[in-house]
Amino acid sequence: MQFTTRIYHWLRSRSTAALSRFRISENTFMVVLAVGIGLVSGLANYAFRKLIDFFHWLVIGQGTAFFNISFDEWSLNRLLVVLFPMVGGLLLIPFGLFFARDMKFGFSRFLAQVNLRGGKIAGRTIFTRGFASAITLGTGGSAGQEGPIAQIAGAIGSQVGQAFQMSGDRLKVLVACGVSGGVAATFNAPIAGVFFAHEIVLLSSFELSSFTSIVIASGMSTVVSRALLGNAPAFSVPPYVLGSAWELFFYLGLGLVIGVLAPLFIDTHFRIRERFDKLRFPPLLKPVLGGALVGVIGIFFPQVFGNGYEFMESVLHGEGLWYLLAGLVLFKALATSITLGSGLPGGLFAPSLYIGAVTGGAFGKLAQHLFPTLVASPGAYALVGMGAFLSAATHAPMTAIFLLFEITASYEVIIPIMLTCVIGTSICRHYKKESLETEELARAGIDLFAGKERNIMKSLKVGEVMTRDPEAIPEHMTLRQFTQFIASTRHTNFPLVNRTGELTGIISVQDFMGVVFERDLMDLVVIKELATLDVITVTAEEDLDQAMKKIGYRNIEQLPVIDREGGRKLVGIISRRDMVSAYNRALMARSLQVDDED
Repeated sequence: MQFTTRIYHWLRSRSTAALSRFRISENTFMVVLAVGIGLVSGLANYAFRKLIDFFHWLVIGQGTAFFNISFDEWSLNRLLVVLFPMVGGLLLIPFGLFFARDMKFGFSRFLAQVNLRGGKIAGRTIFTRGFASAITLGTGGSAGQEGPIAQIAGAIGSQVGQAFQMSGDRLKVLVACGVSGGVAATFNAPIAGVFFAHEIVLLSSFELSSFTSIVIASGMSTVVSRALLGNAPAFSVPPYVLGSAWELFFYLGLGLVIGVLAPLFIDTHFRIRERFDKLRFPPLLKPVLGGALVGVIGIFFPQVFGNGYEFMESVLHGEGLWYLLAGLVLFKALATSITLGSGLPGGLFAPSLYIGAVTGGAFGKLAQHLFPTLVASPGAYALVGMGAFLSAATHAPMTAIFLLFEITASYEVIIPIMLTCVIGTSICRHYKKESLETEELARAGIDLFAGKERNIMKSLKVGEVMTRDPEAIPEHMTLRQFTQFIASTRHTNFPLVNRTGELTGIISVQDFMGVVFERDLMDLVVIKELATLDVITVTAEEDLDQAMKKIGYRNIEQLPVIDREGGRKLVGIISRRDMVSAYNRALMARSLQVDDED
């Protein structure tokens, strides 16, 4: 830790001296850092791929050779494939023992770190997430490599930014630079990497200065990837051809189908995850159980293993029976949800592409069978379905559109993919406000678009902050009694209660000042006649964000807290000062937590 700190101080002092000596602007310096992050992200993507290949060779390659297992022909030995994902779960046990915190690294948590915690990501996650995800993918777990490489490269960007003590906004941009580089290198698609970073990681917030850095990082990472892996795209696809303008109606139909399937997949995924969370089973062995269940599916449908790139490519060429492709929509969704829900790490990007491809492939084959003169190629529908399902599930249409454009290098695909993406995404958003990446946060009460401040306020409940047993006064108190009462208290607002303790109004010193000099009324008027009877209240179960909104409506300082189940029974009172103090304490605690994670 001290060695790392010394390196950070040395880099910071050197960079400050260079900026002063050569008069380099901050934006220019960001571009320089983006170049470096892009290069390192490209190398990280290459290393990650080789690590996946190594575990695949070690477990599946050697396992199939040793047990004489064939995925092309059925035999009893095929039953032993259930062992491959289980081995992956066993290999992850040391990670659960020594890096338990890092094992909870879903992409939604990554988004929360970037957008709500200033983009500070611990450097060790570069290695823990890389090795753990490579084990999952290499041993047959049904997941994607894009989410992990995005997090790995994003952590690289974060570490570079922390080394030079970048501010929160600048640090987020550098994380996005790493993410764009990682995704661009994975698909050999620099434009898709840029839009992935902007749409998904930065929540579609666009600034020209950040856009420049992200574009440069994406381009440099792609250069490295092409130098090491060649200039071929992630998928080899046949030339895209639109048979006739009438085919656009079929693509509209495909968009409707995908718009219904995407929210079903999101619901299924998180229901299975919740089942695993509630399962009474040793946490370290849950990935082993998940691997066994995925292995059982893989006995009959080995196409669900891994990221599925090879099978997707065959579907894009028009291969596969329509009923097999239709069945894989269900079984790939189940295998992916079991893999990630059980704790096996990985991403959801590739499974979304896979489900879209087999959906489009099955749809295209049926359409070709029914309308052979109108439908040119089922593979074209698989290609468009791949992008449309990704768009619908992630609510990121620009990323999907440009990804397909870069894969096909064809302008003809633009209109079909735009129509299908827009329809699919619109229908999915109608049924599911949150995307595949933000649903988990929404279920935890976190709204990424609300910002850090509101999310802190939403995380605090009124019952945790309110003053219990507040100074309440009976509604039948006379003005004279009230005068004597306020002389012995420092408060200025007081809730009124009846004989059963129910709230009936609220009175302030300002309400009282208008009649304080009317001596003849002191024993004749009760304070309820001067109080505000239409009182804005909150319950203990509401959060501070809701309470602060209510205070802002009337510009008042305090809110009575009533019992939700007991009608108007007064249980406490909360003030603007109480809420601000609670927010400051929570903000400090979260800042210290981020520092501890680093």
